[in-house]
Amino acid sequence: MGQPVWMWLTFLSAVIVLLVLDLGVLNRGDNEIGVRRSLVMSAFYITIGLLFGGFVWSQLGQTAALEYWTGFIVEKSLAMDNVFVMATIFGFFAVPRHLQHRVLFWGILGVIVLRAIMIGFGAVLVQRYEWVLLIFAAFLIFTGVRMLMAGKEEADPSENKMLVWLTRHMRVTKGFVGNRFFVRQEGPAGKTLLYATPLFVALVAIEIADLIFAVDSVPAIFAITTDPYLVYTSNIFAILGLRALYFALAAILHRFEYLKPALAILLIFIGGKVVVAEMLGIEKVPPAISLGVTFVILTVGVIVSVVKTRGDKPAH
Repeated sequence: MGQPVWMWLTFLSAVIVLLVLDLGVLNRGDNEIGVRRSLVMSAFYITIGLLFGGFVWSQLGQTAALEYWTGFIVEKSLAMDNVFVMATIFGFFAVPRHLQHRVLFWGILGVIVLRAIMIGFGAVLVQRYEWVLLIFAAFLIFTGVRMLMAGKEEADPSENKMLVWLTRHMRVTKGFVGNRFFVRQEGPAGKTLLYATPLFVALVAIEIADLIFAVDSVPAIFAITTDPYLVYTSNIFAILGLRALYFALAAILHRFEYLKPALAILLIFIGGKVVVAEMLGIEKVPPAISLGVTFVILTVGVIVSVVKTRGDKPAH
């Protein structure tokens, strides 16, 4: 597990408190979340994530804290790309805005479990076979190059094979039934049968999308640090604010047109530094350098996006 049990319990307690606060207090019921409130919530989650780095510093030292912050920033930035896909999925299934936060909340719970499994598996691989890091690095470089060459292609949920299989083998209602994921209705033979609603199908699509993104983000964080505690905590704190980030940015996604190339360059850098460290015979590139380069790449991507898209309007 990398670190003492009490540190894991401290982290898990903080996550549970944040989830209860989010669903049980701040966002009770199916109400549309406004941009202003979303920005405040997003800033709150980012602040909590950054402050946790201070806790890491106090317990594990400066190097571990820098690695945590680098991982947190990288995962938060990669989550931005996930926001684009979420917007596409919600548009495809025509999910009402006041129901979107319910899908995202349960989606994030699924992500927490999914990432735990993937990170645990990755940690075992890295500890037993150190050369796996070079495979991760090569994959990140390949992914970054592919993203640069892909242009502005948009994801189409209708082409996802797993989703197509699900809709063909599951009874789905023709429309939404309140905020329910499942409902009992009378079937063709007059029997009462269990049906999924389009809201559940949208939730599955969100989970599939995160699984795809995890294939990029999990190797990225292992290329920064191999400590399971730092890997998982930076991942989860970045994801916890994803729902607020979505509602804050959904209306202005077109202003971040050049962020994707910046993310592609960032992935190439993260993978490249592992390869360079191996070639030079050093353990790793100093965390301070990694954090600085990450910050510069993302800052340039955001600035160029804002300047280049000044005056642009959403495509829809």
